[in-house]
Amino acid sequence: FYARRARRLLPASLFVIFATLVAGYFILSPDEQALYSKGAMFASAYAINFWLIRWSFDYFAPDAANNPFIHFWSLSVEEQFYLVWPGLLLLAAWLRPGKRTAILVIGLTGAVSFAVCAWLTTVAQPWAFYFSPLRAWEFAAGGLATMAPAKFWRERPQLGAALAWLGLALIAGAYLTFSEGDTPFPGVAAVVPVAGTVLLLLSGSGNVQRGPSAMLALPPLQWVGKLSYSLYLWHWPVIVYATMMVPDLSWPGRLACAALTLALSIFTYNFIENPIRRNGWLMANAARALIPAAMLTGASVMATYANARLAVDDLDPSQRIIAETAALPSTARAKVGCVLDYETVTPKPCVFGAKNAERSIALFGDSHADHWSTPLIEAARKNDYKVVTWLKSACRASRLTVWSSKLKRDYTECDRWRKQSIKEIIALRPSLVVISEISLTSSRKLSPDVKVSESQDRDWQAGLRATLEAFSQAGLKVAFIRDVPFNGMFADTCVARALWRGQTPSVCDA
Repeated sequence: FYARRARRLLPASLFVIFATLVAGYFILSPDEQALYSKGAMFASAYAINFWLIRWSFDYFAPDAANNPFIHFWSLSVEEQFYLVWPGLLLLAAWLRPGKRTAILVIGLTGAVSFAVCAWLTTVAQPWAFYFSPLRAWEFAAGGLATMAPAKFWRERPQLGAALAWLGLALIAGAYLTFSEGDTPFPGVAAVVPVAGTVLLLLSGSGNVQRGPSAMLALPPLQWVGKLSYSLYLWHWPVIVYATMMVPDLSWPGRLACAALTLALSIFTYNFIENPIRRNGWLMANAARALIPAAMLTGASVMATYANARLAVDDLDPSQRIIAETAALPSTARAKVGCVLDYETVTPKPCVFGAKNAERSIALFGDSHADHWSTPLIEAARKNDYKVVTWLKSACRASRLTVWSSKLKRDYTECDRWRKQSIKEIIALRPSLVVISEISLTSSRKLSPDVKVSESQDRDWQAGLRATLEAFSQAGLKVAFIRDVPFNGMFADTCVARALWRGQTPSVCDA
């Protein structure tokens, strides 16, 4: 089994990984090449899902849409499943041999996995999404489907056909109605496509011909099915690199991406995937496949790690200055714990400037308020003020409950932190309260998939007014700094790419 998996999956995936890195040499800046080479390293080891968990909680991590290897998370989860699942079946056989025990063990494992997954989707969504044990319930559902008696469905073709169409409708409905901004996923929502898939599997096991089976048996769909693994490997790198080079892809551009993905998939299937999978020498015994597979995996991990190190060495002085400057945190963020993470609700004020000064300035808001911490603290030092910061990631000073795209739910931690912070600032009695926060316009551009109600502008204005009035009624002076203009790209990344390609930085002016 493992030898077949190695012949089937490994050669094509490593080929795509290295082809993607080679293409990235001409498209990405050296700094990006170093970052995504690390992703390639974890993808080669089928462990990128763990890397992505850490990535997801990094507030300043590059947008996942720019990561050409992010789709390898599902392949990593699948391979981890292949390592653990046989152990569960052996446990079932050890407890009491028989199909019922296997069903019980798989069912209990799936139930626990689903319960934890549904809970974590509401409190720490990246763990629920990427952590393989929390996706085990989906594999368990498929495993239980294979144990259903095929005879039952063969004897009830009309029922099987109806349920198969229902399954297809559930999958299509999830695809058409679920959105990243509005649907907490995986959690309970994942039951819809999983249930649809299980129904299709059950129908197929009974060889039900009146359902979607006839449609799915059409030669064009069978042909696409044969290419599905290569299509899966290639589609995302093509999309990522295309949108990097042409940010606003037109429909002809998107069709060109689809055509390129198809062409690359056909090549990979016919010249990489199939020849190795059906190689007689490799098929002779398991060791002939597994030993080269282990060696290739190790070599790929080392090569991608080396590429990450070499990419940094390719930085010329101007690019190195850009990378180092962009990596510098603000004065407040440089001090550990002064810009709170999403989960923390207890305020942690930090003091900067002339710490023994009688006059103080309070800086209050989200990371966009943190933008001002460096110049404000520098000015305070020169003028014998101290600056006390109350800063929290993605948490506005305005009294407005917002949806968190990171947590995939209402950001209630922000509300609790804000309420307590306002009390502490009033108790401090600073000479001035400086407030800044991300504007609604920027929020909409950052999260275009999140639906915004027509009343949100009014709600934001009311929330800001409530915060300002709280300080005003306490007799405090307030300065509100308007949010900086939204830049649709990371300017430092754009300039670094331009310099690497031999272009002038002016291409980033648009």
